[in-house]
Amino acid sequence: MTKRKHVVKSTRKRSFDPKEFLEKIDGGRSINSYKAGQTAFAQGDPADAVFFIQKGKAKVTVLSEQGKEAVVALLQPGDFFGEGLLSGQLLRVASVTAVTESVFVRIPKAEIQRVIREEPAFSELFMAYLLKRNSRVEADLVDQLFNSSEKRLARTLLLLSNFGQQEKSEPVPTNISQETLAEIIGTTRSRVSFFMNKFRKLGLIDYNGQIKVNPALLSVVLHEKPRVRETRQQ
Repeated sequence: MTKRKHVVKSTRKRSFDPKEFLEKIDGGRSINSYKAGQTAFAQGDPADAVFFIQKGKAKVTVLSEQGKEAVVALLQPGDFFGEGLLSGQLLRVASVTAVTESVFVRIPKAEIQRVIREEPAFSELFMAYLLKRNSRVEADLVDQLFNSSEKRLARTLLLLSNFGQQEKSEPVPTNISQETLAEIIGTTRSRVSFFMNKFRKLGLIDYNGQIKVNPALLSVVLHEKPRVRETRQQ
């Protein structure tokens, strides 16, 4: 009597790796290189995909009806952008432009919705990013409302050098002009030039082709940190 071999089909779902997902061209995803100054999408374009930054840095700008442009955010590797479409956004409300040579992953709307719905590991990664970005937006708002332009410039340079995210700070890209820095912190180019020279004389930065940020620059941000006054109850 021959024994029958029972073939048991595995029902175990293949493990999902968010990092691998963001590195492969599949499901409509594409990976594209951008030169400094090249736009990923412009304000008013159809909102049809979410982007992920593999490499490089980018800025988010908004153009008013009067033609005035403002830099509202800086993006770095590991950041997503364009996620407003998930809340019903049909058109882009801002432009995103590469500040350095960059690599962006483009994830079509249907694909990003699917992976968020079906893959908890990706949903966790994406949610962690949104929470981190929300904290950064709050910090940016406090920075603009309460801090001097000198402190805002110091904080921007620290962010651009990835301070606190790795063992050593990175040189700030050469194509971050003083005009762009002035737009980011909301001041004039002459003020940026004045503070850059001050930081260099104090040994907090060094720039000769590239800006190198000394971690001691953090002292400028921490000095005289804004305080919230408490009102005494009568």
